Order: sequence, then C-alpha cells, then structure tokens
Amino acid sequence: MRRWLFARRVSISTAVALAMTSCGGGEKGPPPLRQNSMSYSFVIKPDDSPPHARQDIHYVIQVFDKKTRQPIENGIGQLFAGKPIDDAAPTGPQSKTWDGMEYGPDVGAYKAKLNFVVAGQWAVAIRFQRDSLHPLERIDWMQDVYDERPDTTKAASSQPAAKTP
Repeated sequence: MRRWLFARRVSISTAVALAMTSCGGGEKGPPPLRQNSMSYSFVIKPDDSPPHARQDIHYVIQVFDKKTRQPIENGIGQLFAGKPIDDAAPTGPQSKTWDGMEYGPDVGAYKAKLNFVVAGQWAVAIRFQRDSLHPLERIDWMQDVYDERPDTTKAASSQPAAKTP
C-alpha cells in the first residue's frame, strides 16, 4: 500500500513539473511553420503571427538539406508575398511585398522582413537555391493578415499643446 501511494505521489509531482515547464519554458512567439521543397527543409519563424497590416514582420528562416539535415550556408533566397487588389480578379493587379534573405548570424539561418500593406489573405512564398549551380526551388503558403493596429502616437500628438503663460 505504501509503495502504491509513493508511486502515485511521484507520478503526480512529475506531471505537475512537466506541465509547469511546458507552460513557461521555451521560445516566445508563434510556433514555427515547417515546409519542404524537393531538396530543402524550411523552418519559418515570424516575430508575429498572424501579422497586422502596415507593420514590419521579421522572419528567421532556417534552411536544411532535406536528406542530410545539415544547415545550408550562404544560400540565395527571397521571401515574397502578393494579394489581389480585387478578389473577383485573382490574376489582376496585386499588392506585393518582398525582401532578399540575408544570411546569418546563426548557421543555416536567414533573415527577411515583409510589410503587408492591406489586411486579407496573402499568398506568401520563398525562392531558394544553395548556389548558382543548383536549381531554384520554391515553397508557398497562405497567410491571413489582420487589420492594422491603431496608432496610439497620433492620439497623443493630436491633442492641442498646453499654453504656457
């Protein structure tokens, strides 16, 4: 009987410790998006997801060789997105944003920044190649973008200045 009570207390204590660790530990921010192309595995980590319109969203993109799981160093890539201006004409004019992927400082990690100008659903993609001798590969996903956040600095600056005697 005592062994059973001891085992039960230990298992409950372990479960509570694991629950507390999982709640408070780990990285902050949204979970990463994982995608694969023919040769590469991508781990895409935005600083805010879903993003808000007219706000810079910084991405860290880790690129690995799909077969060996080794990080790809000094590759060439671009992060880009587009949204049709008129949803009734998806092949018509688009709002677009893009940025080249800058390598570093971590091995296999690249940085890029996008600014979505309007809210709605955007088509986002990455073009990447290891070097000029390897083919350019592309991955795509859809991204919801929220309305822009209200600017709190405008409210403060629109107040008339206090008169000084």
